[in-house]
Amino acid sequence: MPKVQPFTVTAHLPAELQPLRDMAHNLWWTWNHAARNLFVRISKERSLKARVNPIELINSLSSQEIATLVKDKGFLAQLDAISRSYQMYKESRTWWTSEIDGDADLMIAYFSLEYGLHESLLIYSGGLGVLAGDHLKAASDLGVPLVAVGLLYYEGYFSQYLNADGWQQESYPRISMDRQPVQPVLGPDGKPVSTTISINGVPVVVKAWRVDVGQVPLFLLDTNVEENPLTMRAITSRLYGGDTHSRIQQEIVLGMAGYKLLKALGYSPSAYHMNEGHSAFLAIAQIKDLVANHGLSFEEALTGVQHSNLFTTHTPVPAGNDVFPREMIDQYFAQDARDIGIRMETLLNLGRVQENDPHEPFSMTVLALKCSKTANGVSKLHGHVSRKLWHRLWPGLPLDESPIKSITNGIHTATFTARDMADLYDRYLGPAWRNQTAAPETWDGVDMIPDEELWRIRCRNRSLLVTYCRDRLRDQLLRRGAGRMELEDAANELSPDALTIGFARRFATYKRATLLLHDIDRLAKILSNPERPVQFLFSGKAHPADNLGKELILRLVHARRRPELRGKIVFIEDYDMNVARRLVQGVDVWLNNPRRPLEACGTSGMKAAVNGALNMSVLDGWWYEAFDGSNGWSIGQGEEYDDSGYQDEVESRSIYDLLEREIIPTFYDRTPRGVPVDWVKLMKQSIRSIAPHFSAARMVGDYCRECYGPIAKDYRAVVAAQFRPVREARAKTEQFRKHWGELRILSVETQKAEQIPIGKSLPLKVVVHLGPFTPEEVAVQVRYGTLDVTNQIHGAHLYRMLRGQPGAEPGVYVFEGELASERAGTFGFSVRLIPVLHSAPHPAIPGLITWWE
Repeated sequence: MPKVQPFTVTAHLPAELQPLRDMAHNLWWTWNHAARNLFVRISKERSLKARVNPIELINSLSSQEIATLVKDKGFLAQLDAISRSYQMYKESRTWWTSEIDGDADLMIAYFSLEYGLHESLLIYSGGLGVLAGDHLKAASDLGVPLVAVGLLYYEGYFSQYLNADGWQQESYPRISMDRQPVQPVLGPDGKPVSTTISINGVPVVVKAWRVDVGQVPLFLLDTNVEENPLTMRAITSRLYGGDTHSRIQQEIVLGMAGYKLLKALGYSPSAYHMNEGHSAFLAIAQIKDLVANHGLSFEEALTGVQHSNLFTTHTPVPAGNDVFPREMIDQYFAQDARDIGIRMETLLNLGRVQENDPHEPFSMTVLALKCSKTANGVSKLHGHVSRKLWHRLWPGLPLDESPIKSITNGIHTATFTARDMADLYDRYLGPAWRNQTAAPETWDGVDMIPDEELWRIRCRNRSLLVTYCRDRLRDQLLRRGAGRMELEDAANELSPDALTIGFARRFATYKRATLLLHDIDRLAKILSNPERPVQFLFSGKAHPADNLGKELILRLVHARRRPELRGKIVFIEDYDMNVARRLVQGVDVWLNNPRRPLEACGTSGMKAAVNGALNMSVLDGWWYEAFDGSNGWSIGQGEEYDDSGYQDEVESRSIYDLLEREIIPTFYDRTPRGVPVDWVKLMKQSIRSIAPHFSAARMVGDYCRECYGPIAKDYRAVVAAQFRPVREARAKTEQFRKHWGELRILSVETQKAEQIPIGKSLPLKVVVHLGPFTPEEVAVQVRYGTLDVTNQIHGAHLYRMLRGQPGAEPGVYVFEGELASERAGTFGFSVRLIPVLHSAPHPAIPGLITWWE
């Protein structure tokens, strides 16, 4: 074979067109319709082929095409206007300055293994990545000082295609960096910035690339550099590819190299956000740094790390929580344990619920929970499920006090709103729907939109979706070598006027993609009415190793081949952000039927809602808190079943009943002018109730107020005091652990009365033995609330008794207080002792709690 020397030719843009390249390298264009349309205007045909990838588009321009653009005064005027908007956007920090504190030195670091920013940048697999991408976009819009870290995969996530039988196949096309909106990170000397870490005793050089997401820099780590051996170069080859060794190596690079890289680039974050357990090795890197460079012991460093970290868990499904056998942690972290100065068993205990259990694997979720000040689930229901799932980490603490709260996910509205809907919102809501998305009053103007106008846009977007799907079906058939008749049939599949229902997500078994097929004869009857046609669009990928997920796709494909279902059920291959946008913008109903309570949140239904689609979903994840009875439909009433077969039977019947009795009749009940008035009323209520509350702007705002701001201020105070509060808190904690067994609640006395009038207080007297501690060091808390028939307290409140007086014996104190009775009912209370540690990351210290018994 002759030797081939590769080289790259890129278009040289004159000064007039240079803003094109600047904007192409900032993903701001992905949520600005004017900028997106500008690139489409350059070459519509090329844009479609490149999936509207401006980098690829610009680099493919010929000299003649460039000369034509320079002479096009209309194009230059449009470019100038958009460029000025772009520059103004990059300089805005309005919300952060006004709502938080505007501290220019405060910095948040966000770590995630995947980011879904645009389909042209293949560093995501699904919802977790898209959520991370939306987080960065909203942080940029709000001016939050945030920097993000991830990995750059040179083979991305797999492309999906189905064979002739319908079985999923995977391919991994290699990504050309010159076609991506990434740029190497260069130092002052003009050389690429890199850092080196040790993986299993091998030095690994990690290079960095930068992606600009509006105002937020995203640094992507890459081990595919010449200095590394082939095995280490392959670490960043594929997202979620390979075996458990590949996974742990990727997570080591993300957490440990990512931490070192930020330091090398001069960042000193005041708070770190670990998005899912994949990022948790960040905590090991932080501990190493505090031990090596700040002179802290391991225990002190752990406390310091807890002050700076926030952890978001995204799934209650076991497969979504990474665990590694102890042998693998031994293999990869033995040197780190030595560097920190601890036994390997001590490091292993950071990832165990039951410490010192040699049979328990190392959990990344447990590591993240133990090394964070704050943790959260991604919906109210998921927060409850997560507290229940990980409650054993805080023995003795009531379930509802487990330190895992909830911040419900949201979507970056501008990214997923169709152009016609965006224009409609511009006319009736003004610019507020873009820059004040989270304000409920922003969306009040939805009621002012004429029904006919809203319905016309809904019909247009459905028609555009049908055209798009026909083209995709034709391409799918051509890849499989289909004949002329099949291609002609594909050109006529789907109707632009039929009720269109979408289902698109990862094909995991708990998401039950084939629940619709439970009674296929009843489904066929529903779909066979020519006067009221209904069609279903499916899309999604199964993990390459998930054969059960692949069988779900196979079953769908086989079902659609039945004569009575042909043309009524369509599967769109190779689901990505492009397909997702098309579906959520064009369908009439978004279907979601996971097995409750396994859907942590889900965001695709939110995207459909802002485009006027209605949700039909199990009351799980976000829909549990969004559904109000007038903005869509619920499948069941939130029941949970022990028998999964029975659950499938009940909930599939609910889907058929909703279709037959409510959804189809409402959709086809039209005025003489062809408008389904009741349907449009539901659309407006859906938009008004969902758009503000389930926006990424609201979500990131919640993180800023509840987590980022408090964590950053707390950690900066600790650093400013040279970690003295951490040392003191750790020393005090050890003192509490040594003597806690001496503490006892000796007696609790109260008024003995069967009934107490409203407004009269219940006096309490609690006698305790505090051992060597004082009343200022131990809190006597009363936990009270309504009492159920099983004697369990609900809606609990905590009241600290402050008036502690010395008792008759040394170490004995008497506390007196009272409980107010402000409403009628049956109530109960209990009493407990907990340590008072003002510099502790959070008040719940495992093992340090004593209850009245």
